[in-house]
Amino acid sequence: MDRQLINSSHIKSFQEDGVVLVKGLFKDFVDIIRDGIDYNIKNPGPYSAENLHAGESGRFFDDYCNWSRISQFKDVIFQSRVGEVAAALMSSKKVQLFHDHVLVKEPGTSKPTPWHQDGPYYFVDGIQNVSFWCPVDQVTDASLRCVAGSHLWAKPVLPTKWLSEEDFYAGEDKYMPVPDPDLDGMRVLEWTMEPGDAVAFNYGILHGARGNETNSRRRAFSLRLLGDDAVYVERPGPTSPPFPGHQMKVGDSLREDWFPTIFEMP
Repeated sequence: MDRQLINSSHIKSFQEDGVVLVKGLFKDFVDIIRDGIDYNIKNPGPYSAENLHAGESGRFFDDYCNWSRISQFKDVIFQSRVGEVAAALMSSKKVQLFHDHVLVKEPGTSKPTPWHQDGPYYFVDGIQNVSFWCPVDQVTDASLRCVAGSHLWAKPVLPTKWLSEEDFYAGEDKYMPVPDPDLDGMRVLEWTMEPGDAVAFNYGILHGARGNETNSRRRAFSLRLLGDDAVYVERPGPTSPPFPGHQMKVGDSLREDWFPTIFEMP
């Protein structure tokens, strides 16, 4: 790498803790991401959501799976070095795109992002995976919070619906209840971040975020990427994102026309 973004210490932390900070990963794409997020807010996709109850202050907007229609997101995915970094962190020869995700907390939004793991929502299995969470505003208290080592827990955490707080898979006993990492004294990692920094974390990492009670916006762009061992699996109910009509079978690699390869080792 001409400009070293990660080293062996980053890879070790990612493998052991399941999460690591990558400084400046998207620093050359901050304005492009901002433009894409602004377009996304004005032109929401079919999966967009407003995550506040009536009477709650601020705004908590999220949307995903928009890279194919928002050119700024596509440029970031295919022109940045995120695929190269992902391959190194995952120890994978190939990196596939799973999906993009935008999360915006406007000033004065007290609503936290609930503690959750991404993996239980997805129809993907495999240990070679990574999410990148990149703010395009400076963040302090509203930064991502990750429980170190939670990707190695014996049971995954039961996914819930963010607004209703109902279980995503009702009555499913193969999952553990959502814990309270602060109350339980777990090792929570979080960082003050500059625009373009990124937190890289495994799909199995329990994570969340406080509300944004500052006077500044907190716009974040996320990418979910897959490695060599990613295969399709079935879940006890509908997945999020749902990707209807995908026609994959259990054990299949994810179809390249929907989930393109963005980096491959020579």
